[in-house]
Amino acid sequence: MISADKPHVAVLMGGWANEREVSLMSGKGVADALEGRGYRVTRIDMGRDVAARIAEAAPDVVFNALHGVPGEDGTVQGMLDLMGVPYTHSGLATSVIAIDKQLTKQALVPRGIPMPGGRIVRSADLHDGDPLPRPYVLKPVNEGSSVGVAIVTDDSNVGNPIARDAVGPWQDFAELLAEPFIKGRELTTAVIDSADGPRALGVTELIIEGGFYDYEHKYTEGRTTHVCPADIPAEIAALCEEFAIRAHQVLECRGTSRTDFRWDDSEGEDGLFVLETNTQPGMTPLSLVPEQAQQAGIAYPDLVEMIVAEALRHHGGSDGDN
Repeated sequence: MISADKPHVAVLMGGWANEREVSLMSGKGVADALEGRGYRVTRIDMGRDVAARIAEAAPDVVFNALHGVPGEDGTVQGMLDLMGVPYTHSGLATSVIAIDKQLTKQALVPRGIPMPGGRIVRSADLHDGDPLPRPYVLKPVNEGSSVGVAIVTDDSNVGNPIARDAVGPWQDFAELLAEPFIKGRELTTAVIDSADGPRALGVTELIIEGGFYDYEHKYTEGRTTHVCPADIPAEIAALCEEFAIRAHQVLECRGTSRTDFRWDDSEGEDGLFVLETNTQPGMTPLSLVPEQAQQAGIAYPDLVEMIVAEALRHHGGSDGDN
C-alpha cells in the first residue's frame, strides 16, 4: 500500500550505455524495494525523451540507477540540476571527474591516495610499440564496470607489438589509459553517507575464476567468489576503509560510492593501490555494495531508503551541485 507520507520516487534505469542490462537489474531491485516499503514509484527506462518523462512524472526525487554514459558522467546530473529535481548519488562535478580515470588520479594522488602510474596513449600508436613494459593494463578513460579492459603480457596472443587485427579495446576507443599491472589481490570497499558523515561498510576480496575482474566476471553468477569480509590483515582492511572514505570525501561523492583496490600482499601496506572510485555502484543481486551493507547489518530495502534520504537531505541545503 502506498504511503502518503513517503516521497514519490522516479527510478531512472536502462539507457543506451554498454551497461544497460546491469542498470535495468539495479533499477528493478531499487523499485521493488521502495514499493515494498510503501513508496510511490515511477520506473523510467531512459530514452532521449527522459527530461519530458521526468517532468510528466513530477517525482519528489530521482533514484539514479544508471551506469556508464550518460547517466554517470555528469550529463544526467546536469539535466536534473537544471530541472531542479533532487537525485541520488553524486552531483555534476564529481561525476565528471570520477568517471575519468586520469582526472581521478589528478584529484586523489596529490592527496596521498596511492594509485598506479600510467599515461594516456593513442590506440593507433600501440601497433608501433608498447607504451609501458609488459605486463601492463589498457583501459578506456571513461567507462565503468571494467568495460574494454585488457591486460597485455609477454604471452598475450595479441602480438608484440599489438597486431592491428588483434581483438581488444584499441579497436573501439581512440585513446586508452595505460597503467602498470599490479599483481596480487582484488579488494573493494563501499562507503555510504548518513547524517553523521561517510561510513565504510567493510572490505570484500574478489576471487576470480580465470582471467581478471572484467565485465563478464562482475555480472555472471559463479565466475567470481566474493569473500566478505575479506580474509586480510586488519591493518590492510583499515587502510582500504581509510582510502575509500578519503576518496569519497576528496571527490565529494554523495549517497554511496565504491572504491576498488589492487593489493600486492608481498609488499604489505606499500602494495595497496586504488584503481578507481565508482560513484554509482550496482544494486543488482550480484552487486558488492548491497552485499557489504548486509554484512554490516543493513538490509537491502534499508540501504535504498538511506540513499533516498541522503538525496533529499542534500537537496534541502544545497546549491544544486556538490
